[in-house]
Amino acid sequence: MSLNLRNRSLLTVQDYTQREFRYLLDLARDLKRAKYARTEQKHLEGREICLIFEKTSTRTRCAFEVACYDQGANVTYLDPAGSQIGHKESFKDTARVLGRMFDAIEYRGASQAGVEQLAKYAGVPVYNGLTDEYHPTQMLADVMTMREHSDKPLSEIRYAFVGDTRSNMGHSLMIAGCLMGMDVRICGPKPLWPSAEHQKIARDLEARYGAKLTITDDIKAAVKDVDFIHTDVWVSMGEPEELWKQRISLLTPYQVNTGLMKASGNPHVRFMHCLPAFHDTETTLGKQIAETCGMINGVEVTNDVFESEANIAFEQAENRMHTIKALLVATLGD
Repeated sequence: MSLNLRNRSLLTVQDYTQREFRYLLDLARDLKRAKYARTEQKHLEGREICLIFEKTSTRTRCAFEVACYDQGANVTYLDPAGSQIGHKESFKDTARVLGRMFDAIEYRGASQAGVEQLAKYAGVPVYNGLTDEYHPTQMLADVMTMREHSDKPLSEIRYAFVGDTRSNMGHSLMIAGCLMGMDVRICGPKPLWPSAEHQKIARDLEARYGAKLTITDDIKAAVKDVDFIHTDVWVSMGEPEELWKQRISLLTPYQVNTGLMKASGNPHVRFMHCLPAFHDTETTLGKQIAETCGMINGVEVTNDVFESEANIAFEQAENRMHTIKALLVATLGD
């Protein structure tokens, strides 16, 4: 299957059709095999890529940079202090400057409206590396990882996302699963369910592609017979400790632990996490949460699950690079 995605931006999960999404997954698989076999060809020589990071990152930055270097592109990285965007210069004006210098722009920050402004005025492809609403490049990696770890067709895979489901990961996993015709369970306390707007997007895709979407606060029902259990962090650096306690109290029943993995009834169930994960007290924030809230054996996931063979989060992290490379090659390549 070959599709023309040249000069296309990726701003939300639903920007691409199921056929286009599958094409990127197939291209990522081929590029991954070529990298391992050391037979990779460079399709981005002479391209200039700008990476704007208003929110710091490990996986997203490294995935974009290595993907660019492997394919022969040059990279300019702008950290939170490296540009005037949103401070002295608007997204619109920044876009009209960078679009004259670069062949494509990646943006990672809070504002979905901001990344959409970049795409509207830059005149070159713009990629959403994460906003408060969506994490589309992560979805390419997540679906690729689930496909690699299942013998089933995508339409027969069942997965649950548990925890704070109104987040960018909750929105994105809900929409991506419906786009790909999968059995998706979104599970968390009702006050933290996805917005009506994002639910409608998912429901429309569910009907179009024959998916099955369940939104529930019943954790045991959500994980029954699933192939994969996803979660994400519950708290972020900079939030007040009082909010930590409230949110952790609300979300504790949705922690991924050994009991929850067993509740799936699937001895081969896999655990997935976009990372970083608070599974121990070996980080500053992990230790702080443990001391404040008494979560000694992990927060959203326990350490025994995280360190088990069921955890495929690191394969998931690697696949950020292969899927981002596929996106770049498909939209910019010769």
